[in-house]
Amino acid sequence: MRKKDALAFGGLLLLPLFCVCLLVPMPSSAQELIIYPNQGQSSEQQEQDQFQCYNWAKGQSGFDPMAPPTTKTAPPPKQAPKGGVGRGAIRGGITGLAVGAIAGDAGKGAAIGATSGGLFGGMRRSDQRAQEEARKKQWAQQEASTYQAGRSNYNRAYSACLEGRGYTVK
Repeated sequence: MRKKDALAFGGLLLLPLFCVCLLVPMPSSAQELIIYPNQGQSSEQQEQDQFQCYNWAKGQSGFDPMAPPTTKTAPPPKQAPKGGVGRGAIRGGITGLAVGAIAGDAGKGAAIGATSGGLFGGMRRSDQRAQEEARKKQWAQQEASTYQAGRSNYNRAYSACLEGRGYTVK
């Protein structure tokens, strides 16, 4: 495999993960916690407490906010193409040819069959693509929801730990 082809193939593998990352809200100002030392803790003590609470919350929740987002399940598999204008036209043409031969005009029957077969084949393929896109979108939303739930559990554990050490967390 040429280097250019390998890079393109690798990009295709990372595309679903990239799409999920776009859908997953990254830590923003709404998720960043504000921590106030109630008991006059020094900045060094606060930093140490925050690190210890980070490790504790990560262990409690199973979520690491410092790790890049990953998917928990594989994206939905792509199905083999169904229908298509060309395939439908060929099938319709063959069917139209047979029906036209019985009716007495094989050429006209083949033309009508090819046209209608191409139309129906194209519609079938279009429906399949729409269904695949819907499955991908549902999967991405499910992954985003899983990420948000993990982040929320982590934030709750982290806040509890810091509050137990004498900090106000908002």
